Amino acid sequence: MDQKKLFRSLPSVNDLLNSDKITNLEDTVGSNELKNLVQEVIEDARKSILSGDITDPGEVSIECMYQDLLSKLDDDRVLELQPVINATGVILHTNLGRAKLAESARKAIDSIASNATNLEYDITIGERGDRYKAIGKLVSELTGADDAIVVNNNAAAVMLVLSTFFSNKEIITSRGQLVEIGGSFRVPDIITSTGGILREVGTTNKTHLRDYENAINENTGGFLIVHTSNYKVIGFTETPDSRDLKKLADKYNLPLMNDLGSGLMLDLSEYGLGKEPTIRQELQNCDLVMFSGDKLLGGPQAGVIAGKQEYIDKLKHNQLLRALRVDKMTLAALTATLKIYRDPKKAMTEIPVLNALTVTEDKLKERAENLLSLIKDKTKFNAEIVAGHTVVGGGSFPDVQLPTYLISLESDIPVVKLDKLLKYAKYPLISRVHDESILFDIRTIDDPEFDKIITDLNGIKA
Repeated sequence: MDQKKLFRSLPSVNDLLNSDKITNLEDTVGSNELKNLVQEVIEDARKSILSGDITDPGEVSIECMYQDLLSKLDDDRVLELQPVINATGVILHTNLGRAKLAESARKAIDSIASNATNLEYDITIGERGDRYKAIGKLVSELTGADDAIVVNNNAAAVMLVLSTFFSNKEIITSRGQLVEIGGSFRVPDIITSTGGILREVGTTNKTHLRDYENAINENTGGFLIVHTSNYKVIGFTETPDSRDLKKLADKYNLPLMNDLGSGLMLDLSEYGLGKEPTIRQELQNCDLVMFSGDKLLGGPQAGVIAGKQEYIDKLKHNQLLRALRVDKMTLAALTATLKIYRDPKKAMTEIPVLNALTVTEDKLKERAENLLSLIKDKTKFNAEIVAGHTVVGGGSFPDVQLPTYLISLESDIPVVKLDKLLKYAKYPLISRVHDESILFDIRTIDDPEFDKIITDLNGIKA
């Protein structure tokens, strides 16, 4: 059809705003926002006419435009920051906010957010205080560090350490540790961007202690260990551990810094998760250790720098710290999370990440059977339990696959459509799609979310 005729068929802004169905949306979105959305719908239709995607006048009727408007409202609704159900099985799913917080951490955020606080006020002396004093004492108690500070994520922690101690100095790092993490954060680039000079030693798979020693010169600032937490090199491989590097660092009076990444507080090897260095272990050898708060630690997004007092004091005087510091709610959640670690057994049950990592297969199967019964009894869907595996995520334990149980949903609705309907449901549900099946991994679904899943399924219309 002629494009001019199609353009003439387009309803005006007033035509749409005066239609009954669209007028009824005003109470929900407000008159100004509704007008903006109507204008967007009309502009989208114009573009579709020009591109040839719209060729029939019926596609620009008021009813069609109304449906397009509802679709836009749905898109806006799911784009807003909100809780979602993580049914992927990936415990530390970066796109889904990584670690769920313990109940005490959630309560701490609510309490601190709703009141004035002593964030930088020392009640003991009645004067301005240090926002890191209390958290520093707690980290010291748990890890053996002299002191600690907290910034907004581990990338910021690494940047702060590098800019404080290695500006215009060489940083000796193993070539096998020059990693890239999420968001294209590359260790070589961050070293150079903070004024440091990268000095690579060794090869991708093998670096010897002598490689580090041979690289030392008058412009050496120190050593940087980067824990390769998001991948593993296996086979013909070797790299000095922190104990060996500490001896070399002491010999030449150089600092040893360790970007530990995930921040494991407790040894989880007995749960089949492999041997990963803990924060306390690495602090026995390193001058400073940097780690994340929202990965294996199970707290809020944060970067913790812990270690020797002389180095922490220098970090506190770096002006960059003010730009990287965390707010009162992050400190509250991190403090509450760390306090749980005073009782390791309690930590395993109360910190959601640790609980999800160490839950038994029998418990997983029992919970899967409970959800399956609810689906069969309370929805029109059928389903079955299948065994499977999942990963930890968040760049942690990259070589570990955890056994799990999944609910395989049965439906006549095409998988792609059903997956979108679940994402756009009242409680957005992010599932795993595999072999033309919608799967709910029970490992990352909490019991209180079972009823929400039932609500979502009952709200789906083919």
